[in-house]
Amino acid sequence: MEITEVKVFPVNEEKLKAYASITFDNCFVVRNLKVINGNNGLFVAMPSVKRKDGTYQDTAHPLNNEMRKMIETKELDEYNRCKDRVGE
Repeated sequence: MEITEVKVFPVNEEKLKAYASITFDNCFVVRNLKVINGNNGLFVAMPSVKRKDGTYQDTAHPLNNEMRKMIETKELDEYNRCKDRVGE
């Protein structure tokens, strides 16, 4: 599986730094990923929905660490390029 497109949409909030989408093999897109500034630096949060009990459940997520790392690396690289262009 190949990541063929990454889009990042920066926001100006304290913890939430950007929304993002990622396309696989030019045929499957996942939207509403979030770039978050956490206690240990930036990370990518998967799209999720709030359940009736107040907890959140991911609606799409990688099934192994290798895929998670690939997604996070691509998204954060694009976020940094985008951030540099707008001079943040």
